[in-house]
Amino acid sequence: MTENKIDIVVTDDHMLFRKGMMALLEDFEMVGNIYEAGNGVQLLKLLESIDKLPDLILLDINMPEMDGVEVLKYLHRDYPKISILILSMEDAPSLVVHLINEGVNGYLLKSADPEELELAVKKVMKNDFYFSGSLSGAVLQGLKSTTSHDLVKKLKLTKRELQVLELLCEELTAIEIGERLGLSARTIEGHKYNLLEKTETKNMAGLVIFAIKNNLYII
Repeated sequence: MTENKIDIVVTDDHMLFRKGMMALLEDFEMVGNIYEAGNGVQLLKLLESIDKLPDLILLDINMPEMDGVEVLKYLHRDYPKISILILSMEDAPSLVVHLINEGVNGYLLKSADPEELELAVKKVMKNDFYFSGSLSGAVLQGLKSTTSHDLVKKLKLTKRELQVLELLCEELTAIEIGERLGLSARTIEGHKYNLLEKTETKNMAGLVIFAIKNNLYII
């Protein structure tokens, strides 16, 4: 981050939308440098050319030359520490879930208002995940299955890990969870790592989806 601010790349093939998004981001106090790219190819070239990598990429799905879905594999391979927030007009729950399973940190509809954009950026950087308010209910409820007890046994999830998982789903940070449970943030990070490993999820967004889908967390 630049002086404790968030450096962001806006990646979208529509210049007017891209410029408008950049103008909005400039008004957010927590945002530092803002870069732009018109497609996945330009994004990868940009990341190779700048001295300091950005903290967050706002990524459109449908773009020429290399779209958002295609560029994801390169981002995860070469820039795994950069958070990714999808910005799209597509609202199909199956697509949202697919992209989260592919490792994106959040999904926001382009029709969202500026306040939700600011909230999404803050949530992704603080909690590692964000789901658009207009999408989350339908998407997450549509995932529900009936598994829980058998899965807990199968994955060998401990009581403490289940406690940590519930609080992570409630958007608490490792420090906040540690204070709640009387443990160090480092210990909570250890539980978090174990949860990701046991559930074979890529990040917090995937872990939350997994927990809700399998009734390990009730919304």
